[in-house]
Parts: sequence; C-alpha cells; structure tokens
Amino acid sequence: MLVIIGFIVVSFSVFGGFVIAGGHLAALFQPVELLMIGGAAAGALVAGNTIKALKATGAAVPTLFQGSKYNKELYLDLLLVLYAIFTKIRNEGMKNIEEDIEEPEKSKIFLRYPRILASHHHVEFICDYLRLMVSGTMDPFQIENLMDVEIETHHHEGEVPVHVFAKMADAMPAFGIVAAVMGVVHTMGSVGLPPAELGILIAHALVGTFLGILLSYGFVAPLANLLESKLHDSTKSFECMKVAILANMNGFPPAVAVEFGRKVLYSTERPGFKELEDQVKATKVDYAEKPKEAAKAAA
Repeated sequence: MLVIIGFIVVSFSVFGGFVIAGGHLAALFQPVELLMIGGAAAGALVAGNTIKALKATGAAVPTLFQGSKYNKELYLDLLLVLYAIFTKIRNEGMKNIEEDIEEPEKSKIFLRYPRILASHHHVEFICDYLRLMVSGTMDPFQIENLMDVEIETHHHEGEVPVHVFAKMADAMPAFGIVAAVMGVVHTMGSVGLPPAELGILIAHALVGTFLGILLSYGFVAPLANLLESKLHDSTKSFECMKVAILANMNGFPPAVAVEFGRKVLYSTERPGFKELEDQVKATKVDYAEKPKEAAKAAA
C-alpha cells in the first residue's frame, strides 16, 4: 500500500508541477521512448542474470505491495513457540520433542501459533537445530557457527532481487540517454522540416532522458530499498531464534532464553518485557495443568 502511495506522490509531484508550470502532459506521452527504455532494461535484466536470479526476483515482486509480516505479533508468537519448546524439553526431556520437530504441522505447540507454522523458513530453522540438539553430537559453539553460516546464506539469497532492482535502476538513466540520442538522430535526419516541427522532435527526444531518470530514481530504486529493508527484518527474525536457542543450550531457563531472543529484535517491533512476561505466564499455566507423572515418566 505504501508503495502505491509513494508512486502516486511521485507522479503527482512531477507531472503536476509540469502542468502548473504551463506544460502539456500530451507532450510527455511518448510510447516509443518507453518502449526503448523498458525494452532495453528488460533485455539487460534477462541477459545479466541467471534463471535462479530471475525466479527470485519474480517471487519478490508481489511482496513489494504487501505490508511487512515481521511485526510485534509475529515476533511474540515466535518467542512463545520457542518458550513452549524449551519448557517441554525442560519438563519432559529432549527426546520427547522429536514428534514436534519431525511433524511440526501436527505438533500441538506449532498448531497454537499458526503465523509461525505458516512460515516454512522459521519452522525449518527451529526444527533443524532441535534435531541437532537431540542428536547430542554438537556443542553450542559448533551449532552457533553453523547458524551463522545459514543466516549468512539466507541473507545472500535475499540480496539477489535487491541487486537486480538496484542494477536496473542504475541502468535506466543510461537507457534514457540512448532513447534521447535516437530521437536526436531522427531529428537531425529531418533537418529540412520547418522549425516548429523540428522543435517538437527535439522535445520528444528529450523526453527519453526525463523518463529514464524518473523511472530510475522515482520508481525502481525505491523498490530495491524496500526489498533490502524487508530482508533485514527477515534476517533479524533468524538472529532472534539463534540467540534464544543458544541460550537454552547453555542452560538458561526458558523464560530467560526467550528474553535473550527478545533483546535482539528492533525496538520498533520488539514486544515489551511485561507483554512477553504476561504471555509466558499464561503458557506456564497451560503446562502446569499437565500431569507431573508424564514428566517423571519421560525422565
């Protein structure tokens, strides 16, 4: 929604200012110039990227027109999922978590938090490292290193569409100049026309430069910035899970482990201490209602 609002503001500011200054919008409507700039940009996009990059870019486009899912509610659910898992491990033992991580879509813990269950990457991250914890063959330092590598890989993959849009934005002013030069060539080839007609041809040529710069800095470059911002939010959620899981591995109680994860989050989306504490207490009540014999049997 904000993307559309931003585009409307850019358009009204530029074209509205042109009209206020006495210009005629019809003079700016040059489909051929748009064809040259857009076609050259599309061709360069295909020639300069792999199928993998093009698919990633295509998949990222719809997310540009959606609000960020990384809000306080999602992070709160993420912390509560981790708390519930850590509590079950603490009360019933590490082995009893296997059913939850092998089939998370059937797990009572994950089913309580549909936002997290719907996020494949978050569920996979949690379950993969819990499997390593169950195996007991890796210490916290080794798992931390592996987490860092995975998060870095995730970040690099997310940067692919960012770079595609950024490079396209960098190229569009140049393609605008190409379109303008082609217009000038056409004008020079029509030098025998009356001055009034030559003036129109020159104006049409200059529109190419205008469109290239406007499309670059007014439309494409902001999309690259938005994708980068969304990528940082995604990476931050993985860092939150990493810190909480490592805190649990190092022996901290579940409530303290999720507090470690909470501290990693950006202040604008971070749940408050009291807010998380109240939710944790409610979760404690749920677990307190379970028969204590189950925990003893698991031990």
